Amino acid sequence: MKLCSLFSGGKDSMMALYRALAEHEVPVLLSMIPKSSESYMYHVPNINLTEYSADAIGIPLVIKETSGIPPQENLDLKVALREVRDEFNIDGITTGAVRSNYQYNIISEICRELNLKVYAPYWQKSHALLIRDAINAGFEILVVGVAAHGMDESWLGRRLDLEVLNEIIKLSDKFGIDIGGEGGEYETLVVDGLIFRKRIKILKSSKKWEGVRGELIIDKVELVEKEK
Repeated sequence: MKLCSLFSGGKDSMMALYRALAEHEVPVLLSMIPKSSESYMYHVPNINLTEYSADAIGIPLVIKETSGIPPQENLDLKVALREVRDEFNIDGITTGAVRSNYQYNIISEICRELNLKVYAPYWQKSHALLIRDAINAGFEILVVGVAAHGMDESWLGRRLDLEVLNEIIKLSDKFGIDIGGEGGEYETLVVDGLIFRKRIKILKSSKKWEGVRGELIIDKVELVEKEK
C-alpha cells in the first residue's frame, strides 16, 4: 500500500512510520499544527520541528494548520487527508495510536469516509512494547514535555532509554499515569534512528516550567551527517 504517515516527530508516530516503511511505501508525511495547546488529537511540544525530522528522514512533508479544538480539528484532518489522498494517490494512513480509543476512532471514521485504510501497527498493544522496540531499534528519543505526578523539571531533555522506561513504569504503578504518555503525561521528540539519513542536533534550548508541567523549548537545531 501507499501510505501517508500522520507524523509528529514523537516516538509513537515514528515507530508507526518505521514499521510502515518495512512493509509499505510511504511517499508523504502529514503534520497537523494545532493552534491550541490543549488539543486532544495532536502532539504540541516542538511540533514545528517536523520539517527537520522529515528532511532528516528524506520523505516529503505536508504541514496543515488546525484549530486544535474538537470537532473542528477533526474536520481539519479530514480536509487535509483528502488533499493528500488526491495529490499523492495514497491508499491509507499510518498512525501511532496505541490505547487511545478517542484518537483511533476519529481517525478510523475519517478514513472510512475517505475510503482509506488505517495501518496502526501498535494498536491495542503494550505501550511499553513500542518503547522497548524503539530503543532496541536504536532510536534516540528525548522527553520534551511533562505533565504528570512524579515528573519534575529534571525530566525535560532526558533521553528515553530502558532505565528511564523502568522509572516511568514505576510511576505508572504508583500514580496511574499512562506508560506511553497518551494522556498527555509526557511528550517526546525523536532525533535519530535507523530511518534517519541525518540526525537532529539541538543547538539551543530552554526549559519552561509552570509548577506542575513543563516543556523543553527547542529554539535552534541543525541536521548533521551521520557516519557511514
